[in-house]
Amino acid sequence: MMSHLSLVILSLFFQQIGLRVIHICLPEGSTKDEIVSEILRLNEDPNVQGLALDLPESLCSSKVLNAVKPEKDVDGVNLGRLVHGDVCDCLVPPTVCAVMELLEDIGGKKVLLVGTHGAEGAALQSVLQRRGAAVLSCHWGAPQLQSEVSALLSAWPHPASPLPAHPCPPDSPALGCCSQEGDRLLVVSGSTGAAGSQCGLGSFLLPQNNPADEKTVGSLAVAMRMQNMVKNMERWIQSQQYRKWDLHSLKLQPLSPVPSDIEISRAQSPKAVDVLAKEIGLLTDEIEIYGQTKAKVRLSLLERLKDQPDGKYVLVAGITPTPLGEGKSTVTVGLVQALTAHLNINSFACLRQPSQGPTFGVKGGAAGGGYAQVIPMEEFNLHLTGDIHAITAANNLLAAAIDARILHENTQSDKSLYNRLVPVVNGVRGFSAIQLARLRRLGINKTDPKTLTEEEISKFVRLDIDPSTITWQRVVDTNDRFLRRITVGQANTEKGFVRQAQFDIAVASEIMAILALTTSLQDMKERLGRMVVANDKKGQPVTAEDLGVTGALAVLMKDAIKPTLMQTLEGTPVFVHAGPFANIAHGNSSVLADKIALKLVGEKGFVVTEAGFGADIGMEKFFNIKCRASGLVPSVVVLVATVRALKMHGGGPNVTAGAPLKKEYTEENLQLVADGCCNLQKQIQITQLFGVPVVVALNVFKTDSPAEIDLVCKIAKESGAFDAVPCHHWSAGGKGAVKLAQAVEKAANQKNSFKYLYSLELPIVEKIRIIAQKVYGAQDIELSPAAQSQVDRYTRQGFGNLPICMAKTHLSLSHQPERKGVPTGFILPISDVRASIGAGFIYPLVGTMSTMPGLPTRPCFYDIDLDPITEQVKGLF
Repeated sequence: MMSHLSLVILSLFFQQIGLRVIHICLPEGSTKDEIVSEILRLNEDPNVQGLALDLPESLCSSKVLNAVKPEKDVDGVNLGRLVHGDVCDCLVPPTVCAVMELLEDIGGKKVLLVGTHGAEGAALQSVLQRRGAAVLSCHWGAPQLQSEVSALLSAWPHPASPLPAHPCPPDSPALGCCSQEGDRLLVVSGSTGAAGSQCGLGSFLLPQNNPADEKTVGSLAVAMRMQNMVKNMERWIQSQQYRKWDLHSLKLQPLSPVPSDIEISRAQSPKAVDVLAKEIGLLTDEIEIYGQTKAKVRLSLLERLKDQPDGKYVLVAGITPTPLGEGKSTVTVGLVQALTAHLNINSFACLRQPSQGPTFGVKGGAAGGGYAQVIPMEEFNLHLTGDIHAITAANNLLAAAIDARILHENTQSDKSLYNRLVPVVNGVRGFSAIQLARLRRLGINKTDPKTLTEEEISKFVRLDIDPSTITWQRVVDTNDRFLRRITVGQANTEKGFVRQAQFDIAVASEIMAILALTTSLQDMKERLGRMVVANDKKGQPVTAEDLGVTGALAVLMKDAIKPTLMQTLEGTPVFVHAGPFANIAHGNSSVLADKIALKLVGEKGFVVTEAGFGADIGMEKFFNIKCRASGLVPSVVVLVATVRALKMHGGGPNVTAGAPLKKEYTEENLQLVADGCCNLQKQIQITQLFGVPVVVALNVFKTDSPAEIDLVCKIAKESGAFDAVPCHHWSAGGKGAVKLAQAVEKAANQKNSFKYLYSLELPIVEKIRIIAQKVYGAQDIELSPAAQSQVDRYTRQGFGNLPICMAKTHLSLSHQPERKGVPTGFILPISDVRASIGAGFIYPLVGTMSTMPGLPTRPCFYDIDLDPITEQVKGLF
């Protein structure tokens, strides 16, 4: 065992250089299994960067020594790397270091090891051999020991003391080491020393014919252990910095015809998520694993890599969507597969988590498609790590708190309310932290509940919520049209408090928008507290903080704030996080996922994220809302289009779900394509408003003719696109998007003059007008009296300087879904204006917008099933 003096010396030494030594003393009589359990615990403790063992020789079995993680092994007891020759990747045991430090050049010499055994004996033999010595090892009782030593000593003028005829006792002095010009003899006793008890190595003397150089191995080994610990700390510090990825991509063998998405997904074997995490530079303590293929990533990574330069930031947007589909998610995935698996450039895809509503309704999943998708696609589309469920729970807790508070205020006196809100606990009445914060907002600077006046008590306990102004709705992640209008409070226990209410789809909750825009746990708590749920009877806003529920909401969201790590079909990394709808919210994945990814890819890497629906909606909100919240500057926009969608914008016939496509979409028709390119040209112009280079990605279908493809690319370039590239990633994986990746890389090096569309200081109505005219092409806007009243109220309440999040149909640049192409000359009607104060934006409603989708006559769930034997999901796309 290490002496108390040695421990004190170590502790003082490391204290001087800023390291802390913790001495863990296990009870006498601890078993090997108990020691291993403690080692395994320390292996996983992120606060422990080095582990040194001081154990009796009897407990130093291979089971114990090999339990130490190699990266934490400061004594080199885990010999795998050393024996296999990975000297640069491991630390040599301190006693071995000490012996080698005392030796001169031993290349070509003969060395005899006597009485050495265990881990450090093996390490010493390995290091000596690597230095070029011929090594012979004997134990003390070996019959040939005396003759071997005599043969080596016979030529020396100053022989060592004769060897004893019996094994050396544990406390015996070490034998000497003598040398001459030809050979060298090394004899190490089996005695124990202060620093090397577990290895069976003891004191060591330099050649007896040079007594001035006499030193002991034991004292030098203490210094060598210190040196090893410092080396280990240096390695740990280096590991905290960014390093080049060592990513092994997965191979694809595309089939023709292309199988279903789920068949392709199941044909690929994903990497274990902890392997992927290590490849991209994540540390063990920075991930929380969910099963084999998903992991949450902790936000501590941002602090670790705060000085690391960001990579390039790429947004994938699209033309105005049609029922034929454009494939933005597929392009996003195909692009990062091309960048990383084929061009060896670090890249990350950042995608939204799909809602269960569309998954079982009409749209289906959002994992990409063909040979460009996130895997496993079933897990991606169903539940994932439960973030949407956490949002549902938090949202509905707040909704319950609103109605409960109104009921209790309606049925209790001020005194009764006060006694229940500030109860006596263990004989003492005290305010909670959130109640003290409310008192301060009310201008009541008191902390003792007994000192409040009756007037102050009334102000404190009465929120006086006006039920007609409640904007906070309950949510569920299912398309359920019959929850669009409900009545709550009909039970007798609610004492006649009945009001009209509704359910929204869970991803329409403001909490989802907050999750997507927040930059830290503290920022999320503050945003949750600022959420306005209603007005009081004096017209002042009532917040979640006033209801005292902020802390509870943060607790429910504490895991949801961490992005989820997954992978593409080719084994490149993906973050899946947040999922606000783009027509009723800002429709982008999270700021946190983007920020973490930008650090992980490094300065020359790329982060590719996707905006919902067309560039007029998702991209505009990405720039004006998300980029403002994050402070990030985009490098390139990839604008996705398809020939057949452009044909619909050019006047092609309507498409009926499930019916065969008409010949206009399956046969060459250059005129329809040319006419429909007006929508593509308009979306390019919208991108140019923000000063960001745009690359058009033409998602190719087998029915597209070469002439149609060439025509679209030609028009796109003539309209100001940096480049326009046909893409075949759906059928070929990343290989089919290499030209797109190269175009994006070139565009990212162009001059970037990014700017916002409007100043936040402008009045709310003026900001709405700028979006309507410059982005949508409207002639003007028209506010309803209700909308104007809300604008006046929000301005009066101090919310006028927030960005605008237009709630508009995604199916047209205008407010009329049937108007394709580029509508002009229309007046944009604003039916209402609402505010998401926690998320940080004002959202005007253009026409009538539903926040709860309904199920169609034949939903997707007709095709979805579970095999009870294999437990495989069937029919999921």
